[in-house]
Amino acid sequence: MPGLTVPDQKKLGGYDFYREVLGSPKYVVAPMVDQSELAWRRLSRRYGAQLVYTPMINAKMFSDPKHKYREEVFNIIVGEEGGPEDRPLIIQFCANDPEQLLTSAKTLEPYCDAIDINLGCPQDIARRGHYGSFLQDEWDLIYELINALHRNLSIPVTAKFRVFPTVEKTVEYAKMLERAGAQILTCHGRTREQRGHKTGLADWDKIRAVKEAVSVPVFANGNVLFHADVERLLAATGADAVMSAEGNLYNPALFSSAPHPLLSEESPTACTSSASSLPPASPLPTSTYLTGTHPRHTTLALEYLDIVKTQQTQTPLRCVKGHLFKLLKPALSRETDLRDRLGRVRYEKPETAMWDKYEEIVKELDERMQRDAKATEGRPLESLVTVDFATGLPVLPHWLAQPYVRPPPPAPSKAQGTLSDMKAGKRSQPETEDTPEATETSKRVKPESETTEVVVTAQDG
Repeated sequence: MPGLTVPDQKKLGGYDFYREVLGSPKYVVAPMVDQSELAWRRLSRRYGAQLVYTPMINAKMFSDPKHKYREEVFNIIVGEEGGPEDRPLIIQFCANDPEQLLTSAKTLEPYCDAIDINLGCPQDIARRGHYGSFLQDEWDLIYELINALHRNLSIPVTAKFRVFPTVEKTVEYAKMLERAGAQILTCHGRTREQRGHKTGLADWDKIRAVKEAVSVPVFANGNVLFHADVERLLAATGADAVMSAEGNLYNPALFSSAPHPLLSEESPTACTSSASSLPPASPLPTSTYLTGTHPRHTTLALEYLDIVKTQQTQTPLRCVKGHLFKLLKPALSRETDLRDRLGRVRYEKPETAMWDKYEEIVKELDERMQRDAKATEGRPLESLVTVDFATGLPVLPHWLAQPYVRPPPPAPSKAQGTLSDMKAGKRSQPETEDTPEATETSKRVKPESETTEVVVTAQDG
């Protein structure tokens, strides 16, 4: 069974590991702090995710056997995390000490199929903690971190990293990671500086260069908003799989293709490519983007809450609230009374009381969404889909799960422009997240309103 490590089995690496243990996954959910927890992993798998990462775990804290942090980030006692229904699974650590990393990884190696090292977080907390992308200039240390796991674990080690400003240095970096022992490389096509309002576009050309330079599987990360973007990213980079973070958070069915296209191919509506290498002058019909599944978001929210309520592993309130605000965002900006009620839910025991409150709010929102959808009966969906003129991307009816698209950053002045800036225009519209796409952001939810739902305090891997 793919994803279940067999004791005493010869340790596989590279494509043998990718095919025989992971089952050749093409659709991957990224490691996201407070957002790729067990309940969300289960929901994502139901809708097409073939491989899921845990939230990033701090190796230094986890290496202390008495630290309560251990049970909070990965519950071994209950037995659901890393169990048969939670595989294939890769556990991600951040670290700057090979011994601490190895100690932590050895503790969890029976519960996953590989250990990933976070080399991509660009946030200030990573700078202070000396991990993530702030290690990328210390190649000797990175080599030691990877190699320590490669030599001492019974399962493979993988690495997720960000690109450098030049293709040449990015390629040399990737080759060093492979020499150190990384059996899968996830390349996030943004630099360390591309975060927050400077997020911009991921560089697919650099991902392709990495893929062509190494012999291990490569996962591509960046600029995936719609299901169709997955195939465009694979075609543009030659990567073995696509990893999604915030695209998955706004629509966990991102990886599911629609049984019937949402729009007819004859639809005259057009918009600029969201994730292709085509120039903006070559618009694509809206139907090109809507080849995936976009369920009613309230249906997804209720399904997620049911998982939270029925599994034994506890889900922190901050995780649940963060997911609900993202999933329901298209409707909550209109139904502000329910948005405020959602934000006012507080922690209490038993936990089921909290989940019941959330369920009540979501069911009321669902009734309103059914009302709005019914009011459009008889109208073709083409007439309900609009185009966001700032990005050129389709906006679906507010009762459907869909990406949250922020406007692109201001264009640089001529004095600031560079060749790479000018070339970027041929790629996709900006990623949906403030802290670039593919991974962890630690979120603390504020109760007042959805517009202040998250404050980024930690890492993007």
